[in-house]
Amino acid sequence: MIRHICMFKIDKENHDENLKEAFKLAENLKEIKHAVRGEVVGNSNEAPDSNYDLCLIFDFESMDDLNLYQIDPIHKIFVEFITKVKKDRACIDAEF
Repeated sequence: MIRHICMFKIDKENHDENLKEAFKLAENLKEIKHAVRGEVVGNSNEAPDSNYDLCLIFDFESMDDLNLYQIDPIHKIFVEFITKVKKDRACIDAEF
């Protein structure tokens, strides 16, 4: 199994509006059939602002399934948007 964890820090300009849209588009990623499970979480309001804003946690049976997820049209829509509004990104694909 592969756990794909991807975190985003949203740029300060139009932060709240862009974060809301990012969450909406990220929730659509759960519809992609190649993922075994998916979770979209945000930073706690009580946590430091220096933390990342949005985190995707998705599990896949194999790296091939993750690669198919990456090229799915739903994922491409998310990537197109998040690329425009992110300040930073961190990602890991861990085997478990």
